[in-house]
Amino acid sequence: MRAIAILILSTLPALADPAEDLGTLNPEEMTIARILDDVARGETSMMACAAGYGITKKGDHDPARAVFEACARDGWTGAMTWMAQLDDNGLGTPDEDPARAAHWDRMAAEAGDPVGMFNYGLDLMRGRGVPADEVGGRALVDRAAAAGLPVAQRLQAAGYDLDEVTPDADNWKYERRLY
Repeated sequence: MRAIAILILSTLPALADPAEDLGTLNPEEMTIARILDDVARGETSMMACAAGYGITKKGDHDPARAVFEACARDGWTGAMTWMAQLDDNGLGTPDEDPARAAHWDRMAAEAGDPVGMFNYGLDLMRGRGVPADEVGGRALVDRAAAAGLPVAQRLQAAGYDLDEVTPDADNWKYERRLY
């Protein structure tokens, strides 16, 4: 009897080991922590990239940048336009960076994203972060409008008057400075 008890007790550790080989049991799902872990491992998805929006709206711009940068690297154009928005407004960085924002807008435009086309068109028309190019900017707005983007169509209908799509509070940002 004693031998049977020793045999049973000696097998208990062996019975516990297989769970360790299975990885994390019952992992977090649909949490910011899970998304950040996935992104840190180089795994992006539509859901992870979309979650970046909620993360930045929550005011956590550094983690949002991590999500958007990984997603942009993997070709998600919406993440490129969000990186432009963060850089243009200095969110998660010490200062605004119009040139970097224009870079992200250009990447999204070159990838065929109508929002990227519209935003980079505005960058060119305003000369914000890039040398001013009214003709090139209008051409990109036209492409975005042809793709069905309502705000681009609205800008066309307004004769490319940038006040049509610029909140009054942002006018200071787009003034051309002579210095």
